[in-house]
Amino acid sequence: MKTVDIHTHLLNPSVRFDRPLDRFIVRFFAKKLGIEVKRLKANPYSVYLESMARAISESQHLEKTCLFGVDSRVDHKGRDIHRDETVCASTEDVLAAAVHYPDSFIPFLSVNPDRPDALDLIDEYVERGCKGAKFLQNYWGIDLNNERFLPYYEKLKSNDIPLIIHIGCEYTIQSDPDYERLNMIELPLKSGVTVIAAHMGLGRPNYKFRFWRNLSKKPDFFDQDYYTLLEKLTVYDNLYADLSAILTPFKARSLRHISQQTMTHEKILFGTDFPVPFPIIFNTYDLDISTRLRINAMENPFDRYIEALLEYFPAGSAIYSNYQKVLGIT
Repeated sequence: MKTVDIHTHLLNPSVRFDRPLDRFIVRFFAKKLGIEVKRLKANPYSVYLESMARAISESQHLEKTCLFGVDSRVDHKGRDIHRDETVCASTEDVLAAAVHYPDSFIPFLSVNPDRPDALDLIDEYVERGCKGAKFLQNYWGIDLNNERFLPYYEKLKSNDIPLIIHIGCEYTIQSDPDYERLNMIELPLKSGVTVIAAHMGLGRPNYKFRFWRNLSKKPDFFDQDYYTLLEKLTVYDNLYADLSAILTPFKARSLRHISQQTMTHEKILFGTDFPVPFPIIFNTYDLDISTRLRINAMENPFDRYIEALLEYFPAGSAIYSNYQKVLGIT
């Protein structure tokens, strides 16, 4: 079985892995990528990109990944006011990576809709090969239901490319929780653009005092946005969702439940959120220990992710081929 990963990230070319979170995870991150920590720290960007492309080419199950960066936070005049030194890669960076590794990457654009030339940039980037768009509106601090963004959505629709919208808590970059909820998809959906709600609306730690509920497999304790999304997937023809970062502990607990929602599987896309790390042995899903150990022994990070999902969505499941519908490729 071969599939396309709808959701992976390029890093900032200036990345140094010196944020507190980066310093904490870099050893785990490097080990899981099969890279020497010293080599990754010495030349982070090129080693990351090279290793990612190699992992894709060596994967048993993966053909390519959709690759995107994150545009800067800008003011209403389009001037950069913040550019995260780890996460923010430009669309130019993404296109360059796709040119260098054409057999590994499908480029997506990331253009902050507050840029005055945003509509022209969409046309330019689509002409140069971008097959979709990605929003991280919670980092940008923008309300996607503001009517002034309607021409942006209409431009995406006219170019026949999907829009991936981050839904759920964000831990890797500054984020405004007001713009993380599922209601952010309302105006984009209304415009007619194909919307992909990332992360299944899961991952929000809703219980502060009974924290264990945030890790419980009991469906009563799942995020309300998740249930609303499941309902909307059966109503809106232009709405999809992806499984990116579903193996992080706040989300993995839901896998058995998602696997049983068969009426939505034609609208769910495989994705990883690479390079977000994920545990295999110590996680909240319901796999037995022998299965966890078997999957954990796999060297390829994409194959580890896919092998875990195959326990819930066997080969032949629509989640592995739905990318063909939203990207228009086979």
